[in-house]
Amino acid sequence: MHNADSLFRLDGRIALVAGAASGIGRASALGLASAGAITVCTDIDAAGAESVAEQIRVQEDHAESFALDIRDEAAVEAAVAKILEKHGRIDVLVSTPGVNVRKPLLSYTPAEFDKVAGLNLKGTFLVARAVARVMSEQKSGSIILMSSIRSITTEPGQGIYAATKAGLVQLARTFAAELGPAGVRVNCIAPGAVETPLTQPIKSRPEWYNAYAQKNALGRWARADEMAGPVVFLASAASSYVTGAVLFVDGGWTAIDGRFQPPL
Repeated sequence: MHNADSLFRLDGRIALVAGAASGIGRASALGLASAGAITVCTDIDAAGAESVAEQIRVQEDHAESFALDIRDEAAVEAAVAKILEKHGRIDVLVSTPGVNVRKPLLSYTPAEFDKVAGLNLKGTFLVARAVARVMSEQKSGSIILMSSIRSITTEPGQGIYAATKAGLVQLARTFAAELGPAGVRVNCIAPGAVETPLTQPIKSRPEWYNAYAQKNALGRWARADEMAGPVVFLASAASSYVTGAVLFVDGGWTAIDGRFQPPL
């Protein structure tokens, strides 16, 4: 049994965050660290990852960082081995890297398809697989993949991105099915409109930005730090019976129609 405070604590847990330099990855790293996790911040932007680790160390004194491109299988395997050598285990994985090329499907090039699918789907698979092998051996752990509202709802220009985010849901569900007997949980978070570097092109166009804000029930975009709570929840004992799930953190975007306010 846990009390309300300890349910969400991650003291002494080893948490690997991929994509920790900015956006949701940064928020995830800070949130996990504030809950007590020893947080390993990784990103293709090594300086950005170290900056986040430094910010954590000011308050919590338990963070480290190194460069990691999750598209590189050898680098992923080496990173996991490095963490194992130092800490002997990995308790939490949060994988956040993502890229989008917004354009109609009819003009999408194979290179653009490979860029989006290669990072969003294949890269996420590579890091999840490497960590899942460790967790399967230690008979515990929580893997959190970053999907999107685009896994179930799309719009013109979002085709390949949406396909990868839907693919991540099925990837997580299959990992959950295969790793459940070993006590490993695997879930997705599906954010809505979140203010991150990835969505900066939308913010620079007020009519687009405002349309997204009005599409959800709360009438605003999310801050990246509003993803930290859901991440900590899925990483902690508070979600001990949650696996194979998709947690929509979208301000009600997928719950409502949102196109018209009927007279009542």
